[in-house]
Amino acid sequence: MSNILNLRNNSTILFQGDSITDAGRKKNHNEALGDGYVMMTAAWLSALNPEYHFKFFNRGIGGNRVRDLKNRWKKDCVDLRPNLVSILVGVNDVSWGGTSTESFQTDYTTILEQTRQLKSQIVLLEPFLIYSSGDLLELKEELYKKIEVVHKLAHEFDAKLIPLNEIFAKACLEREPSFWALDGVHPTLAGHALIAQSWLKGMTDEK
Repeated sequence: MSNILNLRNNSTILFQGDSITDAGRKKNHNEALGDGYVMMTAAWLSALNPEYHFKFFNRGIGGNRVRDLKNRWKKDCVDLRPNLVSILVGVNDVSWGGTSTESFQTDYTTILEQTRQLKSQIVLLEPFLIYSSGDLLELKEELYKKIEVVHKLAHEFDAKLIPLNEIFAKACLEREPSFWALDGVHPTLAGHALIAQSWLKGMTDEK
């Protein structure tokens, strides 16, 4: 796996985003990974590459929108000098933030330009909603606008794209939506495991 990830020994891997990434991590612990997909992904990467010493950081913060990431990007990304940056953001821009698609794209572009200067590998995860209620269905059109931006930026910045919204839609054909996320936004343990599994699979698929 390490060859496909193109990571070297002692590589730093940074996960960024909102509450889905945060997953209850202890903010006063610099290397706390939380109880969600970040911890699961880091555990599997370490187990599958025992000869490598990876350093993992989780800098997800609950409630964050892409503009919040932009405002803290120097401290929480650039200063860490990561070899790989994984970003999952957008649901707050859709649901509660009311961020325009134009602003979403502008702010996202800003953080990716800074990341590219680090020569870091970039992984972009689609924002997603699991439609367990009519209220969430009303956000579908706005969600797809944000997803379209993420796809465009993944192409522009040669980033790996993990299509989480599509992945969860398919998963809901196998089990009811609440199995993956009780509120349609925050994953259950199974939902977090699916994100971790999708991340690892996406990163090991040849382009």
